[in-house]
Amino acid sequence: MRVLCVIGMLCGLGPLAAALDREAFTFTRYQLEVRVEPEQQRLGVRGKITLRNDSSVPQKDLALQISSSLDWRSIKLGGKTVPFVTEEYNSDLDHTGAFSEAIVNVPEVPSKGVIELDVGYEGLIALDATRLTRMGVPEEKAKHSDWDQIGKSFTAVRGIGYVAWYPIATEDASLSEGNSVAETVTRWQAKEANTEMQVRFESTSAAEVLFSGSASPAEHAGSHGSKGTRFSMIGSGVSVPTFVMADYQRLAPKDSVTVYYLPAQQSAGEAFGDVAARLDPLVPGESAGSFEILGLPDADAQPFVTDGMLLTPLESPMTNEAELSIVYGKARQCLRSPRAWIEEGLAHLAQAEFIEKQRGRLAAVDYLKAHAAGLIEAERQAAEKPGRQDTTRSLITAANDLYLQTKAMYVWWMLRDMLGRLPNEALLSYQAVDDRETTYLERLIEKTSQRDLQWFFDDWVYHDRGLPDFRIDSVFSHPLPAGGFLVTVTVENLGGAGAEVPITLQAGGTEIRKRLEVRAKSKASIRVEVPSTLQQVTVNDGSVPESNASEHTYRSTG
Repeated sequence: MRVLCVIGMLCGLGPLAAALDREAFTFTRYQLEVRVEPEQQRLGVRGKITLRNDSSVPQKDLALQISSSLDWRSIKLGGKTVPFVTEEYNSDLDHTGAFSEAIVNVPEVPSKGVIELDVGYEGLIALDATRLTRMGVPEEKAKHSDWDQIGKSFTAVRGIGYVAWYPIATEDASLSEGNSVAETVTRWQAKEANTEMQVRFESTSAAEVLFSGSASPAEHAGSHGSKGTRFSMIGSGVSVPTFVMADYQRLAPKDSVTVYYLPAQQSAGEAFGDVAARLDPLVPGESAGSFEILGLPDADAQPFVTDGMLLTPLESPMTNEAELSIVYGKARQCLRSPRAWIEEGLAHLAQAEFIEKQRGRLAAVDYLKAHAAGLIEAERQAAEKPGRQDTTRSLITAANDLYLQTKAMYVWWMLRDMLGRLPNEALLSYQAVDDRETTYLERLIEKTSQRDLQWFFDDWVYHDRGLPDFRIDSVFSHPLPAGGFLVTVTVENLGGAGAEVPITLQAGGTEIRKRLEVRAKSKASIRVEVPSTLQQVTVNDGSVPESNASEHTYRSTG
């Protein structure tokens, strides 16, 4: 009889799967017992998941997705097995390029209704770069990016966007379809921003389990003579739940920074730890949480940052890229936000500020400009699409990709220049749980800075109005009775976004720097006294991204 039921469900799977709203439910809580067997590359999971129907209509079917290298063993509701069927569902959110998807039939769940399921699944997590190699990426290069695996000597498994080692539910996403993967992950992050994850690991290995979350103070005895440690994480959508096991040695913590290194990595690990410990906080007075740096065995592996954790090759001598990875990782600890543009933008701003402190403003602006090309091209392509303005692709809704990261970095740099420094008071008072409205942070900054910033947030954060396009409209110089000259500079902004742009005047051996607010599709003027004959006026030093990157310089012919 059971076989007939399964066959019946399979016969109806096609239309059911087609009509299924895979993103109707939000995962609000995970309570997982995870057993890791490194020698077998094996993972076994049992536990509870709590889901809320956030669609506007009742739901009788839901999707649960795990990596295609794992198999569903049981799904229960109230202690009783519920009907479900499984199939492979293509998605590049997993390194194998597919999910093992269970379509589960449950009693009708009303809108905003909650359901709790007991789940069980197991299988292998081996090194697998299928999603990249099938696109033509050479296998060796692909493995430097998709290095997730459970292995005898090294285990590191990242979550959403890398390996579905805990159940998720998303629509399909393909790396060959533009921004599909980033957009899908962004939707997940927004929905799961306040999701709670409790997970207890036990392992057949003696190696310590490291997790991107807070560990309980005590270890708990597990089955088969192993030990288990319980971890918890809030916001498992925004941060990527990651677990790591290896034959690590640990350096003594410095300023809340702990380095875990593999054999032959000790000297490099000490250098990494020293750099991380010396970093000033992004916002003076803020208290960053503990930060762990874990060495990767592949010297060419791409670094990865998640909640309180940086996984990176430990190289000696340390490269500039490695230093910037540390800066980024530690900055993310300073201010946690469910909004990617805030957290990512500040973390990337910290990298630019690090360069500025080391080598000066010119080098930092060069760093900004080096990232501007992709932003300019993305805005150009968006401008060619109808309906590209308003909120169709604002920083509020944009996928967490290079476009968002670059534009958000510029937004914070421009705010810093406009206000004279970062709005530290506002950032210190920022509370992620209170950030329920898009204008929340703007109001905090306006309150502490006493500046009207609505126009700026409208153009750069809440809407996608493209970029400014400045030009010098006119320059007039008049002699002053007491000596020197009064120079009037008029700047026109042909672009769809306004900005406060830097203006540099050169007269004799004197260089005078001013700032001028020029709204979109308008002109603005500034008057500046200079001590001698004007030689040159330059608008924008590269700190404001423009759609037209040509030089804006006026040179006197007098």
